[in-house]
Amino acid sequence: MPKAEANFCRNCGHAMERHVPPMEDRDRAVCPRCGFIDYVNPINVVGTIPVWNDEQVLLCRRNIEPRKHFWTLPAGFLEVGELSADGAIRETMEEAGARIELGRLFSVLDVPYAEQVHLYWTARLLDTDFDPGVETIECQLFRFDEIPWPDLAFLTVRRMLELYIAHGHEPRTHYGYIDWRDRKPMKMTFPSS
Repeated sequence: MPKAEANFCRNCGHAMERHVPPMEDRDRAVCPRCGFIDYVNPINVVGTIPVWNDEQVLLCRRNIEPRKHFWTLPAGFLEVGELSADGAIRETMEEAGARIELGRLFSVLDVPYAEQVHLYWTARLLDTDFDPGVETIECQLFRFDEIPWPDLAFLTVRRMLELYIAHGHEPRTHYGYIDWRDRKPMKMTFPSS
């Protein structure tokens, strides 16, 4: 669902109009009085694939909508002024209370229909003493052959887990997108530099 553009200018309060501004390539909300352009850009979601002893992955059961009661990887929105890797560590601590050693950037997944870009890092759990935050009902370690696939919250989580199971130990970053028309995951990969 697209984010709403401002109906009124954030600078001067005048009603916005839609048209292609000079030197732009797409229709946008523009203030006819002061020229302010309301750019709507994707939101970054950052998270981890936290693994214990290369045998189990940590999942969190969501305590918030959307998809309350479904399982997810620890992830959330990047904060303004925050480094993306730091955001992934913070989200893992907030949602799971898990202490990790952050690994490499594992994947970048474009989700145009949700106006998001998802970035996931590999992570090694330092212990199994979890202390989930308010957004999480419970945390649980799952062997890779015991992942509750039908109860996963999001297509992005499914795609991250599928990629990790198939390619988790390869030294490359995965890139892909979820097509808004059929929402089926598409995958492309490229070697890490």
